[in-house]
Amino acid sequence: MDAGSLSGQVALVTGSGTGIGAATALALAQRGARVAVHYHQSAAGAQGVVRQIEQQGGRALAVAADLTDESQATNLVHRVVAHFDRLDILVNNAGSPLERSSLEHCPLDLWRRAFDVNVTSAFLVTRAAIPALRAARGRIINNLSLSVQTGGAGGAGPYAAAKGALQVMTRTLARELAPDVRVNAVMPGVIETPHHERFTTPERMAEYRQQTPLGRNGNADEVAQAIAFLASPDSGFVNGALLDINGGRFLR
Repeated sequence: MDAGSLSGQVALVTGSGTGIGAATALALAQRGARVAVHYHQSAAGAQGVVRQIEQQGGRALAVAADLTDESQATNLVHRVVAHFDRLDILVNNAGSPLERSSLEHCPLDLWRRAFDVNVTSAFLVTRAAIPALRAARGRIINNLSLSVQTGGAGGAGPYAAAKGALQVMTRTLARELAPDVRVNAVMPGVIETPHHERFTTPERMAEYRQQTPLGRNGNADEVAQAIAFLASPDSGFVNGALLDINGGRFLR
């Protein structure tokens, strides 16, 4: 078997009806994984991803769940394991800024929803998945954000704070679950997806391109390829890592 092959393995990618999640589901399937394509509201997108995987000879399942609901998050994992008989890879990709707000004027409800959508959801899914991942000696990859390092400018403070909590959760789990399960995260910069079509003006996107040493913003497939690396046997000694994918816009 090729070193990077995921043949025979099963991946659950949350929020994979569009954007980085959809690209990740496709990238993992191309490496041989059977993929559970989770969605909450983007049913058409998730079904489209499943069709693409099946047209390429792979196997996929679209599954709906509100991951901020404990019972739905738990049932999602149980459905995936029951359908595929195992779970090797969990990609916690689901998340959203929801809406823009400074911390100074942030309503408590928005703050709580930001944490529910961006970190509590990942906690609930991960907690439910740990037994199956331990049995498979699996991998968890969390999707963070450049805003963890730069701060949530432009009203992204609640989102950045929640992603910062997810960063700490990543490193805590990397210690708690080793050596059975490896846990890492990607930290994308500005990636041209529907996310930014909704939350960022074209003028601001142009500014981001100018601020990036590579002279452009990233695309979803570039993040997906990094996630696929962390999910593969090739990354065997990588644990608790935060992989920057930002074109050099932020250098640690």
